[in-house]
Amino acid sequence: MATISAEAVKDLRERTGAGFMDCKRALEEADGDVDKAVARLREKGLAAAAKKADRSAKDGLVESYIHPGNKVGVLIEVNCETDFVARTDDFRKLVRDLAIQVAGLAPLYVEVERIPAAAIEEKRAQLLASEELKKKPEAIRGQIVDGQLKKWFTEVVLYEQPFRDTDITVKTLVTEAIARLGENIRVRRFSRFALGEEL
Repeated sequence: MATISAEAVKDLRERTGAGFMDCKRALEEADGDVDKAVARLREKGLAAAAKKADRSAKDGLVESYIHPGNKVGVLIEVNCETDFVARTDDFRKLVRDLAIQVAGLAPLYVEVERIPAAAIEEKRAQLLASEELKKKPEAIRGQIVDGQLKKWFTEVVLYEQPFRDTDITVKTLVTEAIARLGENIRVRRFSRFALGEEL
């Protein structure tokens, strides 16, 4: 078993926001491999978040963000369970980051489950009608369309988008915040306004 230094634990804490003992345990389980420890903490965070998913989240914040130049603005509501967590710097930073994400990548929906069935069917029909797809063998067209739909989700669904220039999705970002803060957190809704966009 590798000897875990306090510096390694501190570094992992800064990278993940997890507690000291959780970081130490994760590093011990990963034999000192930081990347494996990060993966273990993420898995643990997903398990913790899954346990909290059914809990009511009716408190939280409404945040506004106006992009420099005043041409794009966002209003977003993010819910948590208590006003105590809503007032923390960690939660406020999360809400701010989510507002900036919406401003920058212009998602249309919070999560895949909230896309109207008619919109998915319309997109599927559009993909099936493409000339490129008609050149492919019929046996694999369904798989190709499913793959293209998943790619479309990363463009139009907030939770499926990559968070900034990282390898994690917005859903993972929220899940990690749930594990850190100990409460269920949900993006309830958002509106994005861009100057001159079609109404």
